[in-house]
Amino acid sequence: MSTGTMKAARLHEFGGPGVLRYEDAPRPVAAPGEVLVRAHAAGLNPPDWYLRDGYRALPPEWRPDPSFPLIPGTDVSGVVEAVADDVRGFNRGDEVYAMVRFPENLMKGSGAYAEYVSIPAPELALKPVGIDHVHAAGAPMSLLTAWQFLIELGHDEPNPFQSFRHEPVPLQGKTVLVNGASGGVGHLAVQLAKWKGARVIAVASSRNEALLRDLGADQFIDYTTTAAEEVVCDVDLVLDAVGGAKMGRFLHAVKRGGALFLVNPLGFIDHEEAETLGVTVSSTQVRSNGAQLAEAARLLANGTVRVIVDSTYPLSDVSRAHQRATSGRIQGKIVLTMD
Repeated sequence: MSTGTMKAARLHEFGGPGVLRYEDAPRPVAAPGEVLVRAHAAGLNPPDWYLRDGYRALPPEWRPDPSFPLIPGTDVSGVVEAVADDVRGFNRGDEVYAMVRFPENLMKGSGAYAEYVSIPAPELALKPVGIDHVHAAGAPMSLLTAWQFLIELGHDEPNPFQSFRHEPVPLQGKTVLVNGASGGVGHLAVQLAKWKGARVIAVASSRNEALLRDLGADQFIDYTTTAAEEVVCDVDLVLDAVGGAKMGRFLHAVKRGGALFLVNPLGFIDHEEAETLGVTVSSTQVRSNGAQLAEAARLLANGTVRVIVDSTYPLSDVSRAHQRATSGRIQGKIVLTMD
């Protein structure tokens, strides 16, 4: 349902950044169980450009077949405009943030690239005090990914990547290597691991060293000059936030009884070697969770965890934001602004 119109970035077809159209769209309403939020900012995440591209990297039978036009985007920060009669805990005027309907709307868009977004109340949390909407909008998917991998999974839904439930491991006093430490998930994982008492090794390019040390990394490895797996051994956990065909190279850096966590496990083929080495390989798919965002908000509010913003673009310039996102060398998050 909708009432009136709003500005949004919509897809009428799959393709490159140029297929995103900034245009009028029907304005949603708060259905039962939902809250209508007037967005101030929306964060970009890899599923946004995978969807825009039609998930061409997937086998044809797994690709989406949505009804166009659709509004992509999951991460939003804004102000409550309206609350359904059956919703408690939120009021008009509250500043809030959320990851919207993920992975439920993975293949059809969650609607965050818009001036107004309807959000199921359990996915919503009060925005952290003391940070602006841009930084709050940069947090949800990346922060929840790091949280659900490292701190608490928070649900019992079937795991699409493996037959067993992903289980975070205790981090106090352990050594954790984060590959892709300067990216959206990586820079937050570094900080969460430090918060939990781990010694953290950050792997990224040299231009990110000062930032990552400032965020708490105890050791830095420049992957452009040094192969991390050749100079590191006996770590308790590797969190690979990069993915690709060579994820198995980290197995020999992990001690027996340790773990390799894969944010994007597609393409990992070294399960037999992992079993021989006594290394647990695990992954999971991030899920919307307002309660976890509420808990993480305290860390964002007191500065224990900081969201690094690479760049911002107005919603009307969404195509250029997507071009930036796929260009590489991103430090932190890209965010769209609505005002």
